[in-house]
Amino acid sequence: MHATFPLLHTLLLLMLLASRLRPPPTHLLPVKQTKKPPPLPEEEEEAASTTAMLGSLHHHSSSSSDTDNNDSTTKNGHNNNVLASARDLVLACADLLHRGDLLAARRAAGVVLSAASPRADAADRLAYHFARALALRADALLGHHRAVIGPGPAALLPPAPTTSSSSGAYLAFNQIAPFLRFAHLTANQAILDAVDGARRVHILDLDAAHGVQWPPLLQAIADRASGGPPPEVRVTGAGADRDTLLRTGARLRAFARSIHLPFRFTPLLLSTSHHHHDVLAAGATTAATSASGADTTTTSQLELHPDETLAVNCVMFLHKLGGPDELAAFFKWVKAMSPAVVTVAEREPTGGGMDHVDELPRRVAMAMDHYAAVFEALEATVPPGSRDRLLVEQEVLGREIEAALGPAGGRWWRGLERWAAAARDAGFAARPLSAFAVSQARLLLRLHYPSEGYLVQEARGACFLGWQTRPLLSVSSWH
Repeated sequence: MHATFPLLHTLLLLMLLASRLRPPPTHLLPVKQTKKPPPLPEEEEEAASTTAMLGSLHHHSSSSSDTDNNDSTTKNGHNNNVLASARDLVLACADLLHRGDLLAARRAAGVVLSAASPRADAADRLAYHFARALALRADALLGHHRAVIGPGPAALLPPAPTTSSSSGAYLAFNQIAPFLRFAHLTANQAILDAVDGARRVHILDLDAAHGVQWPPLLQAIADRASGGPPPEVRVTGAGADRDTLLRTGARLRAFARSIHLPFRFTPLLLSTSHHHHDVLAAGATTAATSASGADTTTTSQLELHPDETLAVNCVMFLHKLGGPDELAAFFKWVKAMSPAVVTVAEREPTGGGMDHVDELPRRVAMAMDHYAAVFEALEATVPPGSRDRLLVEQEVLGREIEAALGPAGGRWWRGLERWAAAARDAGFAARPLSAFAVSQARLLLRLHYPSEGYLVQEARGACFLGWQTRPLLSVSSWH
């Protein structure tokens, strides 16, 4: 039975990897068949072949996976062959989805889910989460009629996360991996440099989430007062979850009181049913009508005061915007507010990215290249069996992968070169990061993430964080 696992993947590879799928081998055809069916058109022949093969092998995968779950050593002993196969199977599943063969794609994803594990090594975990994302997309396209393909693979999909688990995962990610802390620290230093000497500071955070970026900046602003009165600081935190924003505001207000810093937090509730630049642009046109001191506002109540020095923070935000037109409109909207600085942190795709990736197989390949490095980094720096790592991969990285492969996921893979061109077209110029900001980022890695794999580099007016030779995140500032 143990030999079934690698054999299964070998057979699946032979069946799925070729761009033009071959007819099923004769030894899998019913024995009593004596008459060949009439030939099918080429595309129908490919789909029929894939469906038949997956249907035949899927039963064996279920039985073999039960045995493999009872003997993880045997499974890991064949790890290299299995993982190479798993990536190819994920790409083949994406190709089936792209062609519209939903049932075959769902079965292929189910095979990977049955064989891979979110608790194995990095590449195996990566395959699991990508197969899960593709299975969810196939289920959505099938109208959630999972009974059509059987309950087995669907049962492997965990429920959606609760708010508490998502919050805990976000905070855990901030502790075990440097990506968020690197982005926050570097962006904060750029903001601190830009608002030096200002008496009233307004920070517009376009993805406030849990607000973990701001306590260090508030502390630094208070420390700079040098015995005089500290400046007033106002943070407008944007997001789609009202309760999360209210909790974030309460925490930040409590922290500001503890360091005697005049502070105000205004939640800016974004509608998830509209494009972000449309929602925010509506707010800018009626800014003067807002009421001050409210615990929460609508998107039409964004306050802009002429005596404030404005900083606009776009950490992990730009990928949520749509095509080139929406990106251009967003930067023009920001430019119209005359900010002292705009800070941007975004994922870096392999090859510099593109404006939009419509073809699902290509998008999956780009996303796998990126997240393979992220999973490898966690594998090398977080102890095996870490509950925090499992939580982060399921509730943070897993959800990111789902979004990247979803209907709007093609916008995730622009990269610095693409969106920087839109910023320049809107009238922005790069504001070079200070030498202190870069050295501070390197110190962060040495003190908290002591691995030779992480690398900080300056290039093209930005600061990049990468794993080995692959850049994964860029931070830059603009004015």
